[in-house]
Amino acid sequence: MNDPDSGEKPSVSGARVAGDAGRPKRSRRRKGKQKGATAPSVASLSAGQVDGSTGTAERPQSAPGGSSNARRNKRRRHGKVAGGENVRPLVPVGQSESPHPDERHAEGRRNRRKHRGKKASARVSLPVPGSAVVQPAAQAFIEQRPSVPHEPRRDAGSAPRGGERDGFEMPLYAALDLGTNNCRLLIAQPTRPGQFRVVDAFSRIVRLGEGLGASGRLSEEAMDRSVEALKVCATKLKSRNIRRARLIATEACRSAENGETFLMRVKEETGLDLEIINRETEARLAVSGCSSLVGREAKSVVLFDIGGGSSEIAVIRIGENRSSRLANHITHWTSLPVGVVTLSERHGGRDVTPESFQGMVSEVEGMLAKFDCPGDIVHAPEDFHLIGTSGTVTTLAGVHLDLPRYDRRRVDGVWLSDDEVTAMQARLLSWDFNARAANPCIGPDRADLVLAGCAILEAIRKRWPSRRMRVADRGLREGLLTDMMADDGVWRRGRHRRNHRAGPRNPAKPEGQAS
Repeated sequence: MNDPDSGEKPSVSGARVAGDAGRPKRSRRRKGKQKGATAPSVASLSAGQVDGSTGTAERPQSAPGGSSNARRNKRRRHGKVAGGENVRPLVPVGQSESPHPDERHAEGRRNRRKHRGKKASARVSLPVPGSAVVQPAAQAFIEQRPSVPHEPRRDAGSAPRGGERDGFEMPLYAALDLGTNNCRLLIAQPTRPGQFRVVDAFSRIVRLGEGLGASGRLSEEAMDRSVEALKVCATKLKSRNIRRARLIATEACRSAENGETFLMRVKEETGLDLEIINRETEARLAVSGCSSLVGREAKSVVLFDIGGGSSEIAVIRIGENRSSRLANHITHWTSLPVGVVTLSERHGGRDVTPESFQGMVSEVEGMLAKFDCPGDIVHAPEDFHLIGTSGTVTTLAGVHLDLPRYDRRRVDGVWLSDDEVTAMQARLLSWDFNARAANPCIGPDRADLVLAGCAILEAIRKRWPSRRMRVADRGLREGLLTDMMADDGVWRRGRHRRNHRAGPRNPAKPEGQAS
């Protein structure tokens, strides 16, 4: 049947339009009609306006401005009929379905907003490995990207601030110290002049010098514990892009008959090539590690490092022209062949009485008496102080601060008066082994060593009386890092670029002794 206004109508059956089933759904706000043509809605077809003989729909007759036409237009604007179904108006066959120009612009804006995020992601999306299809926008982005030089990998845990200068990532340095009692590792990155940021660290009590004083040799159990700790250090070093490293061993390997044999075993099983440093180098490294804790007002300082098998003492005099390296101001130094492990084994560190404690102090005083050092190093009490770097002084500081657990940030650099040190030593001496082991700043691993360290500290305080002492939770590792960074000139302007391009060195190869 032909419609006199718009031509042939599509056949319908009931409320469903036969030719409309496959059409895509259109926007709810699209009118779907043109000037001079009115299409019947599905609601009107379902109301029975269908010619049964011909199968065509008759055009509804509505008066201009009538209420039915207003309701129908309202339903079209909302896109729903009374039954709640989304519909769109029928368009006569042969006529264009293009919406009004204003609605075309509105729909275009909606589509742009809808697809804006998809287009942006398509422009920067990179091809997935194993995928054979690459979006054209992504391919164009890859082809048009300017080539950039290779930049070193940023290690996990490193931060952009402090680790980069002028767009270059600062190199990584590593220092390992295998002592008589501890195995320690530091991996750091230079920041401001004279300072560095720790990227990774490791510390474990291995007691390598256990039984050394009696037998003169390293025991198999002690060597096994140390090798296991060194394997952890080797793994950490291999996982980083280390530019330069220095790995040292101190008194235990220095004095043991089988020290060299043990280091050969370490190299075979871990790949780490450790060097045994002499006592003078050890003293200078301890001073270099604590240089930032010497105040500008200090004219003379006595720095001591109470180790597991030896104790290093350095006398420092600072004149008007202070050098950037504090080790250059060392006037006298000595290394006592006694530490917390050896002294506690000789006198008994588990059950310490006031008498046995005084015996340990007297033994160390006899060693210090042989140290040829002038007694007029102190210019004035306010210009002189002690600096202690060891587990003994850090333990005293942690107990003094009554910390619930040891916190390096609160201990490193703290000042203790002479009276406070005396009170802490007396407090520790009044505790039995279990009480010392229960303290969170001591623990069971140090409970039998801490009083031997206090005895060495007491002998040093008697030799060089001072009103105050500064605690340093740092030592040989920090000295190694400071010396390597200073030698490479990473803190001097422009030098870090050459160091950056030089590439990593073999971390297992020693770099020689500090100057």
